[in-house]
Amino acid sequence: MYDIIIVGGGPAGMTAALYALRNGKSALVIEKQGFGGQITHSPKVENYPGTKQMSGNEFAEKMLDQILAQGAEIELETVSAIEDAGDRKVVRTEEGGAFEGRAVVLATGVKHRMLGLPGEEELVGEGISFCAVCDGDFYAGQKVCVAGGGNSALQEALLLSDKCGEVVILQDLPRLTGEQKLQDALKKRDNVRAICDARIEALAVEDGALKGVRISSRTTGQAQTVACDGLFVAIGLIPENKPFEALAELNEWGYFASGEDCLTKTPGVYVAGDCRSKGVRQLTTAAADGATAALAACRYIDQM
Repeated sequence: MYDIIIVGGGPAGMTAALYALRNGKSALVIEKQGFGGQITHSPKVENYPGTKQMSGNEFAEKMLDQILAQGAEIELETVSAIEDAGDRKVVRTEEGGAFEGRAVVLATGVKHRMLGLPGEEELVGEGISFCAVCDGDFYAGQKVCVAGGGNSALQEALLLSDKCGEVVILQDLPRLTGEQKLQDALKKRDNVRAICDARIEALAVEDGALKGVRISSRTTGQAQTVACDGLFVAIGLIPENKPFEALAELNEWGYFASGEDCLTKTPGVYVAGDCRSKGVRQLTTAAADGATAALAACRYIDQM
């Protein structure tokens, strides 16, 4: 039996493991895809205290090395359910694994929100992408669209403008909502333009390949097709907390309804990171959650 089982290997989960281990507790981190979470999509991280600049991948690799050196155990599996048996929790995975721990930290992170258009799922990785860092090179010199107008979308557009011939931002609101600094940077790029008040209605596909995006004005209803070779979707993130709602309450958007203390309605179960209801979702706040949740779990175990 482990002292603390952490579900999720992003910054919050790995920080939780670090603090658990530093407090003399055994820790297992179960991650379903790759360690680092959303931060691995960031080519430059310049807002983490004490580090002038690093890539998200560098940060993730260093964190993983750090917790392994401290004695963390890891499993690459997908957690499907958690059973509360009082002083022990049973964490079950889709692969058939069953792991027991005295406490659990849910650091499940978030996933990309989709547009919900017919044929969208089939085009993911074949014309539709979510990460300019990962896939931008595939569209070097070509024309791409970016769906969204917030910080994430504008950051994607800036990255793509360095590689692509033309970048068109499609925003469904009357104006871009990202930081003014990002907007100012984009205005300096001759190969970037924005179409606001635009509802994305359909994908233009020929022979299985994306050829454009069908949009209409939310004000006038006037429709047009914006030709493009690729579409980068940056319209937000959604949590994947549904399997754990019996242990931790969810708010109306599906995030864990937990405050800064990272507590849940179930003793011995804590939440941390972007999966939690919060006003700011940043690398620093994820790490802070991980520390808070782990220390709370340690206190819970010590009081058993």
